[in-house]
Amino acid sequence: MCVVRLLLRQADSVFCVPREDARGLDLPMLVTEANDLDGTVAIADLAEQITGSRSQLEFVGAVRNVVETPTDTYGWPTPLAHFGVWASERAPIVEGTWQSIRDPSPLRERHWFPLLSNSDFLVRRLGKGKD
Repeated sequence: MCVVRLLLRQADSVFCVPREDARGLDLPMLVTEANDLDGTVAIADLAEQITGSRSQLEFVGAVRNVVETPTDTYGWPTPLAHFGVWASERAPIVEGTWQSIRDPSPLRERHWFPLLSNSDFLVRRLGKGKD
């Protein structure tokens, strides 16, 4: 796991922060350390930074990048790089924005967006139903 992202969801919105590369908003993220192969240490650290708690994290899924021939600007492992998403029911304690995921959401371009359908079980389980 190269990167972990934290999914905080309220109905049809997700909690976002500005990207470090200034390319809009995105889920909070943290790059994993080389010895954190499954990303569990990094996601606990990220959850604590964003929500104040390291507990109640649910793995939603991962996106896999396949890059046979990397370019000088590609900074992830090759040929495979995995980017994991975990969800939490906790509220954020940091500044951010609740961004709609309904059409025409700019988040639809994010590589993790298809994983939102996997988080529906969290919405039902937590009783936060969709609008």
